[in-house]
Amino acid sequence: MDGDALNRLCWEAGITTHYGDREVPDATKHALLAALGVSEDMTPQEAGLPRYDSAPSGAVPLPGWLRKNRTWGLFCQLYELRSARSWGIGDFADLARAAEIAARAGADFLGINPLHALFLAAPERNSPFTPSNRRFLNPLYIAMDALPGNTRPDKQALARARAADLVDYPLVARLKHKGLRAVFSRKPFDADRYRQEDFEAFRAKGGLALERHALFEALSEAMAAAGHGAGWKGWPVAFHDPESAEVADFAEQNPRAVRFQLWLQWIAARQLEAAAEAARAAGMRVGLYLDLAVGEAPDGSATWSDNQNTLKGVVVGAPPDVFSQDGQNWALSALSPTALARADYAPFRALIAAQMKYAGALRIDHVMALRQLFLIPDNAPGSHGTHVAYPLAEMLRVVTEEAARHGAVVIGEDLGWVPDGFREVLHAANVLAYRILYFETDWGMFSRSSTYPEKALACISTHDLPTLERWWLGEDIALRLRFGLIDEARAKRDQARRAEERVALVNALIDGGQLPAGARDGNAPELPPRVLTAAYRFLAATPSLLVGVRLADLTGPKGQTNVPGTLAEHPNWRRRSAVMLDEIADQERFREVTEAMRAERPRAQP
Repeated sequence: MDGDALNRLCWEAGITTHYGDREVPDATKHALLAALGVSEDMTPQEAGLPRYDSAPSGAVPLPGWLRKNRTWGLFCQLYELRSARSWGIGDFADLARAAEIAARAGADFLGINPLHALFLAAPERNSPFTPSNRRFLNPLYIAMDALPGNTRPDKQALARARAADLVDYPLVARLKHKGLRAVFSRKPFDADRYRQEDFEAFRAKGGLALERHALFEALSEAMAAAGHGAGWKGWPVAFHDPESAEVADFAEQNPRAVRFQLWLQWIAARQLEAAAEAARAAGMRVGLYLDLAVGEAPDGSATWSDNQNTLKGVVVGAPPDVFSQDGQNWALSALSPTALARADYAPFRALIAAQMKYAGALRIDHVMALRQLFLIPDNAPGSHGTHVAYPLAEMLRVVTEEAARHGAVVIGEDLGWVPDGFREVLHAANVLAYRILYFETDWGMFSRSSTYPEKALACISTHDLPTLERWWLGEDIALRLRFGLIDEARAKRDQARRAEERVALVNALIDGGQLPAGARDGNAPELPPRVLTAAYRFLAATPSLLVGVRLADLTGPKGQTNVPGTLAEHPNWRRRSAVMLDEIADQERFREVTEAMRAERPRAQP
């Protein structure tokens, strides 16, 4: 096939052939066509390609009270919550308690990290954004003291887990696995909250997807014990196919192991439902705000269970930019747009519904995935990737329909570069934009609060960024230098710019009336407490319908949650709060900031 014919076929398949002034390598084009199931002798209809030119329609119904009364909520990482009763990691009972505390302070939602199933047999794979399966839950969040039977923990090991400043995932997993096994063996059900007939109904409703996830988890445990690893790509080839005779034999010989995994999902689901109910009962009008990761691990449950709907031979990443000359490889699998179209988007609908059944609000990470993803062939550098189109109209239709069915607000994480017109499409669909204070600048000055969009969630920072206290100190720059992500010259420039940004922020707060005229706080070596409160008052003054207050800004943990570009060098996704959950509301910063938020955004009756 000559170059023109190849490019024409790529165009029909939604594959971008140029990125900036760079032509995409032919090897990448062929790899992506193969992943999409397109060959040169096919017509677009024969290949089952979706329509990419349909106009989006429909919108997420926004509650009437929200349009009249802008509101606010708290954000935290669930695992970072610390209580006297939990087992070294925040759990679903902590989530319910945190929601009650937040609601009492006037918050209308509590936002948390993705709760997707990770790898139980490899607890060190702890990133919530690299899950095994997004449709199911992480059993490590199960509250052990809420189970129907006695967990019989190792008291010394439990004390170590509870005292640790970082979540010790292998220890927590070992403790919880043993305790859960004990309950499952002796008393898995009761006559009240955990009835057996409810479990059987849950199993029947979960269907093939749930059965396969449970089978994967049982196999993963056995394979890891045999030295093959938790992910299916390391298993013997006969076990790569969930429909193989060998897999069927394993299921037949290990029904109790599979049933245990089904039971874990049921327990987790019921406890998360209870937390969602607690949030609403406490007075939250939105409730839990959940997070949907952009993809799944290529060797996890989702790609093993339903390999027909996943693109093979490619992974999700990000294109080259000023921060990364070679682009970024996120090592995530992607749903196939052709397979989705053939299935009338049922797999995507099931994924969205799996989040919204618990959520009053859903944040879609990298919402650009509704329109396109940057895909990289396996074993190729990020610079060899390119964008592949997704049917935006149909993907957005699913999101808006499910939001209407579940009564959920939708937030689209739209940071960075997006194509012209994309934000306007989201705006028309009532998908709220994502605005971060650190990034809302123009020519060295922070944007006025009045310039923030109405249909947006505004916040100071996210899990990939420092708290305001550590931003003020420039700790994020120092970390990037320490880990070799930038050189000393760049770090020096960035620290000088940060000093200017501190002054610019204080000037913006003076201009907005949140700090008194003549304030000189911008030159303070450490963050003045009143600047933190003023910054949140500044966000509260924006037209944005939602404002998120990061709990770490108020009570810690102080260190950065996640440093992009690092793995073992930094304790990503492990930091725990130094403040006990029931003492959070007594902290001075918590009281000052939440009082300011209540004053700026009082909770009116719906």
